[in-house]
Amino acid sequence: MAEYDDTDYEAKIDYLQKWFEDNKKLPKKVDRLLLKRFYQCMYENVEDAQKLIEINYLIRNSYPHIFLKRDPNDASSRQTFEYADMVPLPGLTKEKYKITFFRLNDPDPKKMNHTEDTKGYIMVTDCRFCSPDLVNDDSLSEGEVQIFDMTGFSLKHAARFSMSSLRIYMKFLHQAFPVRIKCIHMINCPPYLDRLISVVRPFISKEVFKLIYFHTASIDTLYEHVPRELLPDEYGGSAGKLSDLKAQFMQVMSDKRDYLMDPNYWKVESS
Repeated sequence: MAEYDDTDYEAKIDYLQKWFEDNKKLPKKVDRLLLKRFYQCMYENVEDAQKLIEINYLIRNSYPHIFLKRDPNDASSRQTFEYADMVPLPGLTKEKYKITFFRLNDPDPKKMNHTEDTKGYIMVTDCRFCSPDLVNDDSLSEGEVQIFDMTGFSLKHAARFSMSSLRIYMKFLHQAFPVRIKCIHMINCPPYLDRLISVVRPFISKEVFKLIYFHTASIDTLYEHVPRELLPDEYGGSAGKLSDLKAQFMQVMSDKRDYLMDPNYWKVESS
């Protein structure tokens, strides 16, 4: 395999891409921006990036019902995206972190299908990771901030959790995610928060749990961690209405449908 110039960023990405395409443990193709995220996530260490990439696609191909058999426009995906908002917000924090916002758009627990919802979230991230973090800017985010609005979330929702899907999701998030999770903010937490935590705590690693902030009194404490102007209008920010931001991203996902469904980008043909 060709060597690379240790001082040349693009040459190292070229090297990784050639290694990827020649590796029988990996799919035939990879989006170059996604490849850069793997590299940056591992602090620009080529060998560590290679390990992360192999783990990522090993997990994907071990659970094809979540990672491979998917269509952002099919009925089950439409139901997920209608009742749940999963929206990457525009802009970056001063630390160059990207924010993704989650909330229930419809609190009816019967609308929830945890496995399909997990699949939907993976499609959201796969779509985002092959898209620029800023318009007309090639720089990548340095990490990920997740905000969950718990309004409308009940114990009936928790009862619909799939333990197997939750385990897969946490494994993927902890071991294979191509960006560094910096913090997770839970806002508008219900009074029965402790009972909810008891359900999911066994599946969350100590490292990930340390990143979670629970905002129980008011949303004001969130502003101490996240720039207010990057939040949706409904949450005291000026990034725009969440419904408009969601509609824009849903169009991006629809445009990326062929990429998300193309097995050449995701499926490993040989073990």
